[in-house]
Amino acid sequence: MGVQPDADTLLNFLRRELPRQGLDSTAFFIPQIVEDLSIVHHLSFDSLGISINEVLPRLDYHLTMAYVRYTIGQRYGYVRPDRMFNRMDFMMNRNEYVRLFDYEVKAPEYQEALQKLFSDDRINYLEASQPSGRLYRVLQEQLEKTSDKEARHTLAVNMERCRWQTKQPDENGRKVLVNIPALQLWAVGGDSVLNMKIVCGATTTKTPLLHSEIRYMQVNPEWLIPKNIIDNEVAHRGGDSAYFARNRYFIVDRSSGDTLNPGKVSAEQLRSGRLRVGQKGGVGNSLGRIVFRFPNRFDVYLHDTSNRGAFNRDRRTLSHGCVRVQKPFDLACYLLPESDEWFLDRLRISMDIPPETTRGREYLREHAEDPRPFRLVTTQHISPNVPVYIMYYTVYPNPSTGLIETWPDLYGYDKAISRAAKSFLL
Repeated sequence: MGVQPDADTLLNFLRRELPRQGLDSTAFFIPQIVEDLSIVHHLSFDSLGISINEVLPRLDYHLTMAYVRYTIGQRYGYVRPDRMFNRMDFMMNRNEYVRLFDYEVKAPEYQEALQKLFSDDRINYLEASQPSGRLYRVLQEQLEKTSDKEARHTLAVNMERCRWQTKQPDENGRKVLVNIPALQLWAVGGDSVLNMKIVCGATTTKTPLLHSEIRYMQVNPEWLIPKNIIDNEVAHRGGDSAYFARNRYFIVDRSSGDTLNPGKVSAEQLRSGRLRVGQKGGVGNSLGRIVFRFPNRFDVYLHDTSNRGAFNRDRRTLSHGCVRVQKPFDLACYLLPESDEWFLDRLRISMDIPPETTRGREYLREHAEDPRPFRLVTTQHISPNVPVYIMYYTVYPNPSTGLIETWPDLYGYDKAISRAAKSFLL
């Protein structure tokens, strides 16, 4: 870039914008650029005993690095979240890292930035590098109002999340947002927001961050217990038929499809992977009375729970990775907005919720002696599918109120970002 007028333009832009973007000016060589540009503008090489052949290459290097760092960082982020998060938790028993971040991330276009640097469009490209999403603007406005050093750093960390080139929620469309630090779910549609508490993964079995679409729901589902839970929590009860009966667990041979007598199945057999262990649907099922399914590689989902008391806790990081929701029937209504009253009453009856229509109450009277659970609704497809985003923001505008709220760094992800981007963030 040399000492063309654009050098001063770049310096003035960065000195103004870096604090507004939550960035540290030293990472962009601002002190060095200021000093060398002053030497050049005042032609003070001889008085300072410095060679022009030393100053100009150094100035050109720092200007180039500052330009590329800013344009790339603002467009793609100063850390690579997929590489960082997916190298955090190591499982000794499987000799591999746990995948915690499953958003698709675009790789930085360094070649594009360099081409722009040597084009007539370089200043326009520079000025257009800032993220344009509403969330980034909201956090940036909050940063400008805040003088507390720690709060500013937390805002800078959350602004970094907005830079990552990942799938972002449509600002106007229907969507389900799950924010882990907030321990909240928001189902957003039009002018209305349904909010509820959640229980998410424990720190040893974190809920993965991902984007998908809710495709269907199941009422009174059976729970097919994942192998890691079988290995860690079930297998040692092998042969204990009372334990399996109490929890309504069943065991099926995968090859033959035969249901086995739990009293005759050993811990070694349970850990072999040749058997499938499940829990019958209905009262007491760990998934509760309804589960909301969406494609993902982790086999996690949103679901009801038989442990309603967990929602009374302040810290609700308790699950094996799935997300338990406080208001499952309300979420079902949100996902099926065109449902008539009889369908909703059939859903209520299937979930042991008192019906609200005369037809529903008459149905219960006529079938008072029938065995439970009622299965008037079993599987219901969601059309159109509703996007779901499992996110991690410790500062975020509450969709219900619009107010900026701050939550604890439950999984330590803020700290990880701070370490990875410590040279760049305030």
